[in-house]
Amino acid sequence: MEDKLEAQIKNVMSAIFDIPTNQIGDDASSDTIESWDSLKHMNLIVGLEEEFDIEFNDEDIGSLLNLKLIKLFVEEMVTI
Repeated sequence: MEDKLEAQIKNVMSAIFDIPTNQIGDDASSDTIESWDSLKHMNLIVGLEEEFDIEFNDEDIGSLLNLKLIKLFVEEMVTI
């Protein structure tokens, strides 16, 4: 079962990658989403920062290449 945070992340991903949320599975990554390129990756980062009112550091941005890692980082930043 999907939690609220994951649903919010998937909504951002859906808007950025122009795919339905039901096509964003637990294994969603830059390897499994065809439209995930470097420009859309940066758009995703900006979208997540705006959605959750957080800011990723430059080092983290390059690591956020799948749903699981994104969720871990967002959870950590939102609870701080």
